[in-house]
Amino acid sequence: MAAAPLRVLACGDVEGKLEALFGRVRAIQSKSGPFDMLLCVGNFFGSTSEAEWAEYCTGTKKAPIPTYVLGANDQETVSYFPDVSGCELAENITYLGRRGLYSGSSGLQIAYLSGTESQCEPAPAYSFSAKDVAELKTSLLSTPNFKGVDILLTSPWPRDVGTFANSAGEIDTKKCGSKLVSDLAASLKPRYHFAALEKAYYERLPYRNHTVLQETPQHVSRFIALADVGNTSKKKYLYAFSIVPMSLMDPAELVKQPQDTTENPYRKSQKEAQKSKAFLCEESACQFFFDLSKHQGKKRPSDGKEGGNSQPKQAKKPRKYADPSGPCWFCLASPEVEKHLVVSIGTHCYLALAKGGLLPDHVLILPIGHYQSVVDLSSEVVEEVTKYKSALKEFFRSKGKRYVLFERNYKSQHLQLQVIPVPLDRCTAEDIKESFIAQAQKQKIELLEIPEHSDITQVARSGTPYFYVELDTGEKLFHRIRGPFPLHFGRAVLASEAVLAVPHRADWRRCEAERAEEAAHARAFRRDFQPFDFALRA
Repeated sequence: MAAAPLRVLACGDVEGKLEALFGRVRAIQSKSGPFDMLLCVGNFFGSTSEAEWAEYCTGTKKAPIPTYVLGANDQETVSYFPDVSGCELAENITYLGRRGLYSGSSGLQIAYLSGTESQCEPAPAYSFSAKDVAELKTSLLSTPNFKGVDILLTSPWPRDVGTFANSAGEIDTKKCGSKLVSDLAASLKPRYHFAALEKAYYERLPYRNHTVLQETPQHVSRFIALADVGNTSKKKYLYAFSIVPMSLMDPAELVKQPQDTTENPYRKSQKEAQKSKAFLCEESACQFFFDLSKHQGKKRPSDGKEGGNSQPKQAKKPRKYADPSGPCWFCLASPEVEKHLVVSIGTHCYLALAKGGLLPDHVLILPIGHYQSVVDLSSEVVEEVTKYKSALKEFFRSKGKRYVLFERNYKSQHLQLQVIPVPLDRCTAEDIKESFIAQAQKQKIELLEIPEHSDITQVARSGTPYFYVELDTGEKLFHRIRGPFPLHFGRAVLASEAVLAVPHRADWRRCEAERAEEAAHARAFRRDFQPFDFALRA
């Protein structure tokens, strides 16, 4: 028999408006039935709390349901919390404490962290430090078979919570909130995380706590920020939900992924650890790639200090993934590049018509520096790739077409994002998707659909061979290459009768044109694309 869910209310900044809060709670209960508890984050007390609070301290008034609150966020309200380890403040009102885990008799586990982030050690009574967060994490993560907590309560928002997600409105989640809270949330994997202080309501799309196709599925997390009680803008400050404790749930039910689940906003991509290395490669792309000829360019400066034969070798080691094994046809600074095909140059990427293109407007998005795959790109390059995708989508739509993008990270050394337009009246995005899946099945290729809000860096690690398709609807298909793979698979699907009906053009070597014809196609594309080319407006 399934366990009965607990009915919980969560509240944002109360700021001493106890009558307004508890009056609202009573109204909700009279309409919807009893709730088991009320959880309060943010500022529970305000500057004018004393008279109203005295009635609860003396027992004249009583909270309608068990109420659990976080501690002070400023020096002014510290005196309301006499015991840092937690205590009963009044009947039915409990201060949880500075940090810890509250485990109810029902099995519900609530992790909590009071105060705002401090850079000092020891932190003031109304703040928490990196040491506080580390100790809380250690105490919980050392628990045998730890999977996460049911609820996390903090007053500050976690920094970067809006990454991969729906808009937080006026709140800039890249600047707002605490990095320590982000770190805590990433480690504790709460099913629900509540915060306040920003006087705003924000319910983020749920995010996953595992890497798709690489790790065993885990439960999703939901972040909800709540506004202040009685705010004049009528922003939501109370949130009602039902929850069965994780420990009592069927494992399959627990890990179900809602359709709108996104990637984890706090997980640092592996490529960011090499960001400075890749950036160095890109900034020095011209010098580095002209070094391919011993008669050109100059020696690159060492990353290490001079002073010993071993030092230069050690300094060069981090560049091994950015060093092409031979002349590269796609590094823009390389003499090998056929520059007459280039149609747009940005800061980090460029566009070029494909040599032997499937169609005259078959175009490639390429990084200027040497990167092998999308997974290896630095964040700056990813941002510009995204800009080019948006510009091409708008450009092709203006011509009555939709684009299909694919990448084959197999038997290639420089990233090439192949972008091929398909007339809108030729077939739908769903038709194209079905064509890829059908051809994959025929050739015993396991082509999986990636969840809508996923990032490919969460699916494939650097160095992993793969084939990847992206439709202009945002739908994505992925195949991890483990053995032989047909090099022209992407082109062959799009060239098939079901899509473009030009099967004779599946192999680019059969489609090469004279240089003059290629240059003419490039000039025409450059002219037509000009109104959509953000690089010209930079």
